[in-house]
Amino acid sequence: MSRTSEQYQRIINSSKEIFIKKTKDYGTSWRVLRPISIVDQIFIKAQRIRNIQEMGKQKVDDDISNEFRGIINYGVIALMQMELPDEPYNDLPLDTVSSLYDAKIGLIRQVMEDKNHDYGEAWRDMSQESFTDLILTKLLRVKQILRNDGKTLISEGMDANYTDIVNYAVFALIKLEEAKHQL
Repeated sequence: MSRTSEQYQRIINSSKEIFIKKTKDYGTSWRVLRPISIVDQIFIKAQRIRNIQEMGKQKVDDDISNEFRGIINYGVIALMQMELPDEPYNDLPLDTVSSLYDAKIGLIRQVMEDKNHDYGEAWRDMSQESFTDLILTKLLRVKQILRNDGKTLISEGMDANYTDIVNYAVFALIKLEEAKHQL
C-alpha cells in the first residue's frame, strides 16, 4: 500500500469512527436534512476554517482537523441522501449505515486514486488555504445546481462536487498530520 493510500485510510477510519459513534448517540437524525441544509452544514465548517486561517487564531477549542472530519462525514451524508428514499423520520439500522458509508467512501476513494494517477499527486504541493477555498467553491456550485433543480448543462453534478469536497478534506487532514510530524 502506498503512503497516500495508508494516510487516506487512516483519515477515513477515524472519520467513520466518529460517524458511527454519533449514529449510536443520535440515530440517523441527519436523514431529516434537505440538500441545502447539508450544503450549509459543510459551509459553516469550511467558513470557520477559512476564518481561522485568515485570523491566525481561534476562540473555540474545536480544532481545524475536527472541522475537516465533519466535512468528510457531511459529504458522505450528502451522497447517501441522494440515493436513500425520502423517509427522513425512519431510523436506519447501524449496520446499514455502516455499509452505505463504506460504499460511498469506496467510490470517493476510487476517484481520488484515478485523479492521483493522472495528476501525479499535485495536491501535495497545494496550500491548506487552497483546499478550504476549493471546498467553498464546490459548495457554491452545489447551491447553484440546487437552484437549477439539480440539473446541469455541461458541468459535473452534485455527486461529483461532494466527492471532490470529501477528497479535499482528506488531503487537508493528511497535510495537517504531516505538518505535526515535522515539528
